[in-house]
Amino acid sequence: MGFAFTVAWRFLREGRFQTLLIIVGVAAGVAVVTYISALIQGLQGNTIERTLGTQPHLTVKPREERTVAVPAGAAGAIARDTQPRAQRLRTLDDWRAIEAEMARLPGVVAVTSIVSGAALAQRGEASRAISLLGIELEGYDRIVALRSRIVEGEARVAPGEALIGRQLAEDLGLGVGDRLVVRAGSAGAAAAAPGGTVPLGVAGDTFKIAGLFDLGSRDLNRRFVYVTHTSAQSLLGIPGGMTQTYGRVADLFAAAGLAALLRARTGVEVESWMDSNAQLLSALQAQSISTGLIRAFTAIVVMLGIASVLVVSVVQKSKEIGILRAMGATRAQMTQVFLIQGAIVGWAGSLAGVVLADAMLWAFSTFAKGSDGKPLFVVGLPLDLALTVALVATAAGVLAAVAPARRAARLDPAQAIRL
Repeated sequence: MGFAFTVAWRFLREGRFQTLLIIVGVAAGVAVVTYISALIQGLQGNTIERTLGTQPHLTVKPREERTVAVPAGAAGAIARDTQPRAQRLRTLDDWRAIEAEMARLPGVVAVTSIVSGAALAQRGEASRAISLLGIELEGYDRIVALRSRIVEGEARVAPGEALIGRQLAEDLGLGVGDRLVVRAGSAGAAAAAPGGTVPLGVAGDTFKIAGLFDLGSRDLNRRFVYVTHTSAQSLLGIPGGMTQTYGRVADLFAAAGLAALLRARTGVEVESWMDSNAQLLSALQAQSISTGLIRAFTAIVVMLGIASVLVVSVVQKSKEIGILRAMGATRAQMTQVFLIQGAIVGWAGSLAGVVLADAMLWAFSTFAKGSDGKPLFVVGLPLDLALTVALVATAAGVLAAVAPARRAARLDPAQAIRL
């Protein structure tokens, strides 16, 4: 190998211009692949965080109530259809057992149950229809990181206190420490009556605003109000009941399989984020496929470039190859010479390409800004991605050198010297 490396390095130095051109070509290809891969990863991560940051990965819901439809006048007829019944606020049967079973699933990192229903938020003459959520802050924070989204006040959900969104606070003219009246009917939705009127018999309670949150969505900031489990259960008329159980998983794309596993074990109705965000999932898959195609075609171009330069090198160095063969160099050694050249070119090009890609990502994170003047999102170069691309580029250089290496090894010494 020492002999082969020495000769390979000598050949590369003698053809400096050709060597530089192919290294630049490899660097450009590696930079494109690395930049696009890191950018797509960052974009997917940012999209997932913005979309799923306020959503659970697994949601257990009560089963829908359905009514059997029997044809009129058909005495003794067999039911042939079912129709959805007008839905009332339903609770989960044995939600503690559901929590325990979900927590036992492999890959589930957090579980919590909530109480949710429609209600009406009032302050003086102003009112807004809201979604009232009764939560246990510690458990809920592990699902959607609510504490990190508090923009004013404190992340505290205690009896008689509530957390509301900044848009709802603006609509009702509220601030931290102010009081908010929340009303909900026995069926939950009755409170959100047209025109903001409050029907007779609707339960109500007053809450002190402990903090304001920003979930990254104006709609959610305008709708969600967080209170304790007990307060929500009392207002919605479901003492001791829970309406949903949430779960968070370590591997996002394993959510559908875990939902199916929980459904098979318990028979409950489970929805994964992949079910409720089908369009987002399709977009992520399309991005991944596009990135894979770009990687494949760029690798092919890089390999063809390395192979073409080394083939020319074989032709140019035919006499030298013939002399080396006549002096005792074996076919295996000549093969190694060109394989080493491919590896050196691939390694040098990949190193330069990774550095260039890192600079491009820094420029994107610094200068690409949105309409608000802030960076679109910050994306860095993951170490594992840089190492993977560098190793693949080096391997591509070796593979590209196989054909030129075999050609050099097959050269007849006598004929090569006469050329």
